[in-house]
Amino acid sequence: MIPIKTPAELKSMRVACRLSAEILAEMAAQVHPGMTTGELDAFAAGRMRALGVKSAFFGYGGFPGYTCISLNEEVVHGIPGPRVINAGDLVSLDLGVVAEGFIGDNATTVRVGEVDVESARLCDVCEDSLRAGIAAARAGQRLGDIGHAVQTVAEAAGFSVVRDYCGHGVGRKLHEEPQIPNFGLPGKGPVLKPGMTLAIEPMINQGALQVEVLANGWTVRTRDRKRSAHFEHTVLVVAEGPAEILTCAEKK
Repeated sequence: MIPIKTPAELKSMRVACRLSAEILAEMAAQVHPGMTTGELDAFAAGRMRALGVKSAFFGYGGFPGYTCISLNEEVVHGIPGPRVINAGDLVSLDLGVVAEGFIGDNATTVRVGEVDVESARLCDVCEDSLRAGIAAARAGQRLGDIGHAVQTVAEAAGFSVVRDYCGHGVGRKLHEEPQIPNFGLPGKGPVLKPGMTLAIEPMINQGALQVEVLANGWTVRTRDRKRSAHFEHTVLVVAEGPAEILTCAEKK
């Protein structure tokens, strides 16, 4: 069953989502050549402590980082550590926090300095596909409409959509019903209703869609070693119009 949030629950969700977005924006602004992913994770952890929130990822299933940081060919769930960030890299940052008993979850892919044309296009298309997915998240439409919208934008640009991982409901738990694939058929799946809070997160590859998990049991990378991008927002399905984006740092 897909949870429907009450007005009181949504008040707390907005707090969690806004703080998650603020920390992600600050984290993204810190990215520079020569730093390690571990240093970047430590920065985010410090900001969480300063704002009085907890990481939704640290310890989740044994995950050792406060955030997920994935570089270039890494798709998601990169473990922060000694890997050095270089100019021209793509750095995908995935961050979730717990505040007032609820979780805000969001992600972005940062371009480190000047990146090659195809990497820049990959990021642009991935972000466009996220916008399309959010635009499809309207009351009365179906879950499949979201994935179809994401897939249509990505594949029209010549990129592939990761099918092994997907978006999800989010609220008191990091992963609630429903699962939200980034592909699908329009008009299929559960009906979207006001009060549903969804983490929509396209993962788009330059090359083939196949991925593999590294020996650490977490980090997912493209099998062909081509680059990947990842963008995510937590959104609220409302009674009329497109979904409200909850993970907006500028929204007070």
